[in-house]
Amino acid sequence: MFYLCHDINQVYVSKWQFEFKMKKYLIILITIFVPLLIHAQSFKGYYYNDEYQLYLIINADSCNIEVPDQEIYGQLAGYFGSKRDSRLWLITECKCINDKKVEITVINDYGSEDFTAILTEEKEGYIKFKHKEGSTFKIVVNSKYVKIPKELVLHH
Repeated sequence: MFYLCHDINQVYVSKWQFEFKMKKYLIILITIFVPLLIHAQSFKGYYYNDEYQLYLIINADSCNIEVPDQEIYGQLAGYFGSKRDSRLWLITECKCINDKKVEITVINDYGSEDFTAILTEEKEGYIKFKHKEGSTFKIVVNSKYVKIPKELVLHH
């Protein structure tokens, strides 16, 4: 017999029963955490939209991206930028919704505007951006603001 607890009133458990329970708990933990690790890998890399010349650099699992010329913010989950505008929109928070969706919180590089959006993995190499709430997502083109649509598809 194997004694599990220090309290004399507790039940004795055989060594076999104890090992079986520990293996069962280990399998349950692996089953829970492996899908989370697999999911995080899908929201990583460089994505682009041709129509608005808008790009997204993201690493949702480790938040280790340094934004160029914005080192004061430290390492973030990523950022949006445009080929036609030097201003950036910084991803300050990523929340996993399920294995295909991530909710992001985004601020402009001045910190004066923010919004939340959902990124959905559509098919291999494509991400759908959907504005959820908050400030209007916009970039400057030829000295005028251009609003980015509420829904947008980006590709690798």
